[in-house]
Amino acid sequence: MVFRSEYPDVPVIDRPLHEVVLADAARYGDRPALVDGLTGETVSYAELVTAVGRVAAGLAEAGVVKGDVVALHSPNSIAFPIALYAAGKAGAVVTTVSSLATPEELAGQLRDSGATWIITVSALLPVSLAAVELAATELAAADGKAVREIILLDQGGPAAYRTLADLRASTAPEPEVTIDPGTDLAVLPYSSGTTGLPKGVMLTHRSIATNLAQIDAVEAGVVGERLIAVLPFFHIYGLVILLHRPLQVGATVVVLPRFDLEQFLRTIEEQRIEGLIVAPPIVLALAKHPMVDAFDLSSIRYVRSAAAPLDADLAAACAARLGLPTVQQGYGMTELSPATHLVRLDDPAPAPGSVGKLIAATELRVRSLAADGERAAGGAEPADGERSGSGEDLGVGEHGEIVIRGPQVMKGYLGRPAETDTMIDADGWLHTGDVGYVDERGYLFIVDRVKELIKYKGYQVAPAELEALLLTHPQIVDAAVIGVTGEDGTERPKAFVVRTPGSELTEPEVIDFVAARVAPYKKVRAVGFLEAVPKSASGKILRRELRGR
Repeated sequence: MVFRSEYPDVPVIDRPLHEVVLADAARYGDRPALVDGLTGETVSYAELVTAVGRVAAGLAEAGVVKGDVVALHSPNSIAFPIALYAAGKAGAVVTTVSSLATPEELAGQLRDSGATWIITVSALLPVSLAAVELAATELAAADGKAVREIILLDQGGPAAYRTLADLRASTAPEPEVTIDPGTDLAVLPYSSGTTGLPKGVMLTHRSIATNLAQIDAVEAGVVGERLIAVLPFFHIYGLVILLHRPLQVGATVVVLPRFDLEQFLRTIEEQRIEGLIVAPPIVLALAKHPMVDAFDLSSIRYVRSAAAPLDADLAAACAARLGLPTVQQGYGMTELSPATHLVRLDDPAPAPGSVGKLIAATELRVRSLAADGERAAGGAEPADGERSGSGEDLGVGEHGEIVIRGPQVMKGYLGRPAETDTMIDADGWLHTGDVGYVDERGYLFIVDRVKELIKYKGYQVAPAELEALLLTHPQIVDAAVIGVTGEDGTERPKAFVVRTPGSELTEPEVIDFVAARVAPYKKVRAVGFLEAVPKSASGKILRRELRGR
């Protein structure tokens, strides 16, 4: 069956993204748009519009033309959105790069995206220079375009490099570029690579602008609301949900360059932050870390989590500690611009553990994971909620792969038509790789990812379920589970856990703790102890790093 949104459809938005985001900026005038959470420096909406226009003029004068790819390689800052929207106004495509990228990773993205400009910060200039050198040889061999210039967002670098302030000083006219929102790319973020090599995700002006309208049709933004932006802007979650959307509706975004718990809590207290849009690791810290009690967090009206599965019990613990009714979740992915589901902030009875209901103009199907005739070991029936049948549509309460269709679906993977065709079928359905089910009220629950499911003797074991269980142990502060294949070819669950300070928790104790609480085939068979679980900047567990161990 096809599950459809309960909200009225919205028309596609055929306008350039920067125009959509800043459409009402003049009306907001002197209202703070961006605040530096470290220094308190503020950019008003009027100042933001002026800065975007002048930097766009400077970029055009420097030689940026429609279709150029600009690599924006920077931690969060109040200058980041100025460069982002200015590049778009000049007609460029922005490929966002993690501030933690190594020279090799940046070089790979430069080569793959065809970026000919880099905008970075002076602290990361050595990385950019090394990346340009690494990319140069391969680009020359392939007759590719080399990077023309590196521009600095800040003033702290060598005098030889042009800065954002230099671009703002341009007296050239603002560029007037004709953009086709339906085909021209706005941004080219790269997929996380947690289940494969990073791929350039082609997102058009239309797909992101329409996704903003889809969200707004479900839950209108609040003018003047104060949000804290610690999730990285290079990631689609931070880019759309913590920049595009709040700036579109006149909110104030308080920016932090990275997550440091003490600084995060202090900024919430000092800036009277109302909304926390975060990932599960931050929810975990808010729920369990003793430092939380040292700060006044009474201004917080809601916490919303996405980017990775959030256990219902952990969400409840965080909400209780902050005096909130619940922690809301949302769901999406880079390839979906990014949102498809959310729990409304005013939902009187959200389903615990759910990522919400379909946003406007979005459809969903649940497809069977089992091939025809597949059975668990010993001829048993498939796991609860599943039935056999290759790609068969499932109904309410049945577990399978989530597939999505709507105007927010990406254009495709850059230069990878075969992988695009694997991800998006001929009817426009995008196969998310996530396993979940829809309940009788239309709430979606994510169980795990298809590629992360562990097959133990034919039984399917979801790592997220075991991770949530491990987090209930009083001596475990974080955990991750992967499948490890033994000499006999059998894949078994292995847990990696982070112990509380001073804990002497042992491997047998962890194994026994899990075994007492799950079915026999779900038992953890081995345990490793870590100082920290490796995670991406968006909060996803980097399972490939654990497998590499």
